[in-house]
Amino acid sequence: MAIHPAIVDLLSRLAPDQRAAATAPPGPVLCVAPAGSGKTTTLVARIAWLVASGVDPATIAAITFNRRAAEELSQRLVEALAPLAVPPGSVRVRTFHALGLEVLREAGRSTGPLVERTAVLRRIAPDAGPSGWRRLDTLVSRMKLDLGLTADDVAADERAGPIARTFVAYERAVAATGGLDFDDLVVRSLRLLERDGSVRDTWRSRCSHLLVDEVQDVDRSQLRLALLLAAPTNRIFLVGDDDQSIYGWRLADVRRVLDLAASLPGLRRVDLRTNYRCPVPVVERAVRLVAVNGERFAKRIEPRPGAAGRLVLAPDGSDDSIRLRRVLLAFGSEDGTTRAVLARTNRELRPAAAAALALGTPFRAAGLILLIESPLVDDLIAAARPDRPALVALAAVVAEEQRAAAGRLDSLDDGDPLRDRLTIARALLGWCPPHGDLGALTGAVADARRRLTELRRDDAALTLATVHGTKGLEFDHVAVIGLEEGRFPSARALADAPDPDRAMEEERRLAYVAWTRARRSLTLVYDPVTPSRFLLEAFSPAEVDRPAPAAPISRRDAGAAR
Repeated sequence: MAIHPAIVDLLSRLAPDQRAAATAPPGPVLCVAPAGSGKTTTLVARIAWLVASGVDPATIAAITFNRRAAEELSQRLVEALAPLAVPPGSVRVRTFHALGLEVLREAGRSTGPLVERTAVLRRIAPDAGPSGWRRLDTLVSRMKLDLGLTADDVAADERAGPIARTFVAYERAVAATGGLDFDDLVVRSLRLLERDGSVRDTWRSRCSHLLVDEVQDVDRSQLRLALLLAAPTNRIFLVGDDDQSIYGWRLADVRRVLDLAASLPGLRRVDLRTNYRCPVPVVERAVRLVAVNGERFAKRIEPRPGAAGRLVLAPDGSDDSIRLRRVLLAFGSEDGTTRAVLARTNRELRPAAAAALALGTPFRAAGLILLIESPLVDDLIAAARPDRPALVALAAVVAEEQRAAAGRLDSLDDGDPLRDRLTIARALLGWCPPHGDLGALTGAVADARRRLTELRRDDAALTLATVHGTKGLEFDHVAVIGLEEGRFPSARALADAPDPDRAMEEERRLAYVAWTRARRSLTLVYDPVTPSRFLLEAFSPAEVDRPAPAAPISRRDAGAAR
């Protein structure tokens, strides 16, 4: 069958490795797509090639990891398939949860209301505290998605411990609402498809050619769902990158993608090799870093020839507020460029937001709430004696909060600082010195909130984000902060992990993801007294001690890094 000239042209514009992946014979295919290698371009080309080859668009389905990716893929398919006169939406593009919802609704099963898990956990385990609720959230998902357990299964076990009993209580509480939670969309649709042959046949016909994006991030139930829909013909095209598996806390496991061949006999692997996004030194050092990991595919990752840009090591032993001000000043205000400050946690971004406020720099920071926004600020100022100087009055408030906090079971680190009176009181005390009385402090707080409203904008060129929040994004200029031992890699993540060695590998992959967001420049900020081991793995000790713009890796070292 002759391929439409528009699709021939589309394929001709791909790199050879992308074209080989897009036109691989139908069957089980794993496309290993490193950061910046054009995986979405390849996915779009793959679908366009299938349709141009005579495949009915209604039998093609693509599953993405999140809604943002689904929207981007859908939009790009509209343009790519327009020459073939394929109406928008003909190819089913869904997240796993949206697909599960569709399966359940069509079968007449209950799909609502969707219950917010944390609210239920707060109700049934009120003493657990923020850190406890987070742990319970993960454990509930693990029991549902990894172990496939139901409340009845667990309740029937006389040896069930307190965590298992909490799971039963949670499931009973959700059932009492008549609804379900987010995980249930996948779990219940999977059970339905496994048990009802008619429903399974219907959905297999709609997924005769199944494409799965970000396969390294799927949990056990999501992978089972995809493989069930693809069987028995297994015309499944899986795209992912073991080096970007960073969602272990969401039950992703890099071994799942590394072991795919065991679940899909005859699996063909096609590698994309070129990072088209990042400057040469960024690619070389990022690859050298992630190559330390043991759980990864052997692969070759190359920068685009001549990719201009720079990588700067920026040692700075100052406190975060000072060095983040320096980072923002170094970014400058070049028109038409995007800039990002990336951190391991949201808490580390608050000084960056404070620096942006002080400099009058517009920024966007999805989900980041500053201490000054907490209503506890107003409560604590109101609790201070107005007849005293602000510093004295707030010092007394801090002392009182310290006495009240002395008997708390939860440490401040485990709690939510926005809800913790002592954390807010200490912050207020730090803001006091320039203000003589409480009236002046109150005015300064109001002014800061006003400026925050003006400067936090969705269209700002500067983004403040955690590394997890930027997966799939890219920026012209990137600064990664907090690259000190204990912060990145996170000492807490390692201490809480059942397997610290595997947790360290995920932390290393997280750093790799952070570094490879940069299109033109990457700045790595660290305290020279305690540099992260990741810096020492990607650079020589001499480079870390006496930093300068990083030189390209020598030909001999480049071979070792690969």
